[in-house]
Amino acid sequence: MILYLLAYLGGVLTIVSPCILPVIPFVLARADRPFLRNGLPMLIGMSLAFAVVATLASVAGGWVVSANQYGRAAALILLAVFGLTLVFPELADRLMRPLVAVGARISQSAEQPGEDSLVAPFVLGIATGFLWAPCAGPVLGLILTGAALQGANAGTALLLLVYAAGAATSLALALLVGGRVFAAMKRSIGAGEWIRRGVGVAVLAAVVAISLGLDTGFLTNLSVGSTTSLEQALLDKLRPNQKTVMTGPSMQAKPAGEAASGLTVEDLDPTLAGAQEWLNSPPLTFEALKGKVVLVDFWTYSCINCLRSIPYVRAWAEKYRDQGLVVIGVHAPEFAFERNVANVKNAVSTLRIGYPVAIDNDYKIWRSFENQYWPAHYFIDANGKVRHHHFGEGEYAESERVIQTLLAEAGNRNVPSDVVAVKASGAEAAASDSADVQSHETYVGYSRGENFVSPGGVVKDEAHAYAAGEPQLNDWSLTGNWTVGPERGQLNAPDGSIVYRFHARDLHLVLGPATEGASIRFRVTIDGKPPGAAHGMDTDADGNGVVTTQRLYQLIRTPDAVTDHTFEIRFLDAGLQAYAFTFG
Repeated sequence: MILYLLAYLGGVLTIVSPCILPVIPFVLARADRPFLRNGLPMLIGMSLAFAVVATLASVAGGWVVSANQYGRAAALILLAVFGLTLVFPELADRLMRPLVAVGARISQSAEQPGEDSLVAPFVLGIATGFLWAPCAGPVLGLILTGAALQGANAGTALLLLVYAAGAATSLALALLVGGRVFAAMKRSIGAGEWIRRGVGVAVLAAVVAISLGLDTGFLTNLSVGSTTSLEQALLDKLRPNQKTVMTGPSMQAKPAGEAASGLTVEDLDPTLAGAQEWLNSPPLTFEALKGKVVLVDFWTYSCINCLRSIPYVRAWAEKYRDQGLVVIGVHAPEFAFERNVANVKNAVSTLRIGYPVAIDNDYKIWRSFENQYWPAHYFIDANGKVRHHHFGEGEYAESERVIQTLLAEAGNRNVPSDVVAVKASGAEAAASDSADVQSHETYVGYSRGENFVSPGGVVKDEAHAYAAGEPQLNDWSLTGNWTVGPERGQLNAPDGSIVYRFHARDLHLVLGPATEGASIRFRVTIDGKPPGAAHGMDTDADGNGVVTTQRLYQLIRTPDAVTDHTFEIRFLDAGLQAYAFTFG
C-alpha cells in the first residue's frame, strides 16, 4: 500500500509543476459543464491515455517514443481545432468535412449545451494525456524503471493508473473550482460569450507553447524547484541510503514461519534458472546446493552502492568457504552497456571476484526473488529456504551473524564468531556520514533526469548546443553540442562539459566511450580550480583523466570538511557518453 500511496501523491504533486500550465486551459475549457458528464470523462480519458503510453514505454523499445511524438502532434491538431471553434463558433459548421469529421464533431459537441455526449470530453481527455507526460517526476521514473526490470505485469499497470489518478484528482479540483468561477462571472457580468472566447484564446496559446517545446524545456526547468524536491523527499524517506527500484506492489519477502534461531522462513521460492551465462562456475541450482548455506548478492557493476558492499561479500566468501558457504553474485544490469558480458567479465576481474556470478540480463533470477533493490542480499539455509534478506548498504556485522547462525544450524561446529574488518579503497570505500551526503543520484538521460538548468531545457534525441546554467545545490547543466537520449547524454563535438553543484565527500560519474576502444580525454575542476588533494582515483591532482571503458569513474574525493562545491568535467574529445552521477 505504501507504493500505491507514493504513486498517488506523486501524481497529485504534478499540479504544482509549472510545466503543467499549458494543460490547464484544456481542462478549464469545459469547466462550465456538469462535472459528471463532462469533467469526469475528460479526466478518465487523460488518465487512461497516459497510463497506456507509459506502460508501453516501460516494456517496449524506442518505437514507443516515436509513437508518442506522433500522438502529441495529433493531440495538438485536435486541441487547436477545439480552441479555434471556441473563439469562432462558425468554424464548427465549416469544418464538418470528412477529412476532419472527428475533430469537428468533438469541437461542435463541446460548444452545444444541448448535447451531453460523453465521447467528446473523453476523447479530449485522451488528447490531453499525450501532452501531460513531460511533467512526470522521480516517482514515475522509479515506476517505469521497475517496469523495465520486472516486465509487463498488472501491478505496474495499476501503479501507473494510480499515478495518473493522482494527477487527475488535482486537475479535478481545478476543474470544479474553475466551474464555480465561470458561473459566478456569467451571473455577475453576463459575458458568457467573451469568457468562452477567452478560454479559446488560452487553449490556442497553450497549443503554441507546447508546439514550441516550452512544456518540456523552460517550464520543466521551473518545475525542478517545485515537484522534484517534494517527490525526492518522499522517496528518500522510504529508501534511505539505498539504490532501489520500485516494481509494483510491495514484493519484499513475507514471513511464512518462525525457525528455532529466530530467523524467519520467507515466503519465496526462487530459482537460479534463466541466466544467460555463468562466470567462475558452471551453472548452479538450489537443488544441487542443498546442504550448503547460500548468499545471493544482486548487483550491477556501475552501481556505487554495490561496489561499496562487494568488499564484504568477497571477504565472507573467502572466510566461510570451508565452513560450507556458497556466495553467488547475480549481475542484473541497469544500463544497456552492462548487458555486455565482456564488460561484466572485466569488472569481475577488476573487483577480484572469485565466487560464481550469474549473468541475469533477462532478470529471470531477479523476478524469481521478487527483488526490488541493488544491492540486495538473500541468505538461504541448508534446506534451500530463504531465511533473511538485506537491502542496500550497511549492517554488515548483522548480515555476517546471519551467515554464522545458518552455518551452525547446518551442523558446522567450527564457525568463527568474529566479524570481518574491511579496509576498502577507491570507489569501494564506505560512504561518508549520511549527514554529509546531501546530493543524491542524478541521471543524465531524460527519462529519469532532474534538476537540469541549462537555458531552454533538454532537447530530446536531437543534437543541440547547450549553454551553462546557474546551478544551485544539486542542479547541473551541459555546455557544448550534446544529444540527450532516454538513458544517457552523448557529446557530439570536442570541448563539451558537465557542471554540477554538489554537497558530498565523493563524486562519481558513470561514463563510457561511444566507440569501443576509443579514449576520451577529460579535465576536472572543483570551484574553478584543479582538484589537487581532492582528486578521485580516476583523476590526477591537475584534474586530468581518460575514459576508456564503460564504468563508474571516481572523480572527486575531498579530504577536508564536506561543503558545497561546483564541479566541472570538460571533455577534450567527442564521442563521450554520460549516464549518472552518484555521491558518497
